[in-house]
Amino acid sequence: MALNIAIDRSSETPLYLQISRALRELILSGGLLEGLHLPPERRLAQDLGVNRSTVLAAYRELKSEGLLDARVGRGTAVAPRRGTAPRAVTATSAPQLPWHQLARPTAAKAEDPLLRDLLELTERRDAISLSIGLPAPEHLPLRELHEIERELFAEVGAAVLQHSPTEGITPFRETLGQHMATRGAACSAPEVMVTSGSQQAIDLVARAFLEPGDAVAVEAPSFFGALQVFRAAGARLLGVPADEQGMRTDLLESLLQRQRPKLIYTLPTFQNPAGHVMSLERRRHLLDLAYRFQVPVLEDDPYSDLRYDGAALPSVKALDGHGHVIYVSSFSKALFPGLRIGWIAAPRPVIRRLALAKQSVDLHSSTLGQWLIDRFVRQGGLERHLRTVRAAYAKRRDAMLEALKAQALPGVTYVRPDGGFYFWCRLPETVAPARLLSRAAEERVSFLPGTPFFCEETGQNHVRLSFSGATPRRIREGIARFARAFAAASSRGARGGEADVIGTAPIV
Repeated sequence: MALNIAIDRSSETPLYLQISRALRELILSGGLLEGLHLPPERRLAQDLGVNRSTVLAAYRELKSEGLLDARVGRGTAVAPRRGTAPRAVTATSAPQLPWHQLARPTAAKAEDPLLRDLLELTERRDAISLSIGLPAPEHLPLRELHEIERELFAEVGAAVLQHSPTEGITPFRETLGQHMATRGAACSAPEVMVTSGSQQAIDLVARAFLEPGDAVAVEAPSFFGALQVFRAAGARLLGVPADEQGMRTDLLESLLQRQRPKLIYTLPTFQNPAGHVMSLERRRHLLDLAYRFQVPVLEDDPYSDLRYDGAALPSVKALDGHGHVIYVSSFSKALFPGLRIGWIAAPRPVIRRLALAKQSVDLHSSTLGQWLIDRFVRQGGLERHLRTVRAAYAKRRDAMLEALKAQALPGVTYVRPDGGFYFWCRLPETVAPARLLSRAAEERVSFLPGTPFFCEETGQNHVRLSFSGATPRRIREGIARFARAFAAASSRGARGGEADVIGTAPIV
């Protein structure tokens, strides 16, 4: 629960009194309901940027007035109002229910509107999106999909719209096991489970294996969607720095010795957001560490089919000889993101445990989507489609590279990716991130700021630019708009212009 408390550090009134007065006003005005649990002193202190003793003093002040009630093991709550009869409430006079107060504190902390805002952006036509990493709609094989759908309804009938096993329909799981062979890790059907995208796959792993307080080692930076999932599970995130060869496994080794995390999460191939590829040496070292410290590895691999240059490396799953890797992937980056079809490949005991977690979430993934993609892959459509989009996305990547070079933004550095969808750009410290977002909104171009990709308060001077969803012409125009926003954000006094960004909703 977030409390709207304003603190004036220039005031002569002590901070604890400012906090207690703000809480008193909320309680007496009905803004805080009777019986509502307030945040623990430590967390409210962190939210307000004060010492824990300051919040403790404010709570004591209100307890002495009978406004708060504290009991061991139950926390601090708003005390019942004594001596007042319940007020009669009618349908027209009933107050608004304060949903934000009723939400779980862990949910409020973990949930971030970024994914929702990104998906809303797919319906906007007035801006050039360099933010969202989705396949180009003009390259989706719609005619083939339509023909397959007609075949399925004629041959399979109503079964394509019925319930299916939680783990997925068996023919599709067999197809996925064979598809894993192209990534060096062939699996049998019992070692595969279909999920509603890779985001759900990560969530199921967190539900099945993480408890509040468990530590998860992640790359820094890492996929913000996974970080949200781990935070929602109450996990502690331990960032491991990465470079152009992927996660620094030498630093991971030191962390494993000190922290003993429950899970290691990695995107070794065309990492999101940085685009780097973990070297073969580090992949092997990662597995050695997993074996030595008995920590499972969650390998997230949505981009390995989208390689434009260079030779492919075996997945970490393909190198794993002892069943320590849980592998997740998705068709959402290459095919039909709206079908929400992904999968998990893991040892059979893991699949059984994850199936129990999934059945309480959505019973099973889309039956029709599974039949469609199964037939599409079996008929060779996936390989034909990949040849087409690899060529198209390589052109878009090159268009963005040429546009960035042409604009020659001072102090901006980046690396040309061999695959995936993104350029990860480091900005000079002289550019104010909030002002850059504001100016980009004015120019009607979107990008993703770097902060959500880190588990700590850092990444302010990074941005992620996606080239998958725009044509080369739109990419060049988008980078030109971004350059104008960059120039405005870099102007003299940019870091002092706080008033320029207050109230401006960035286009993400």
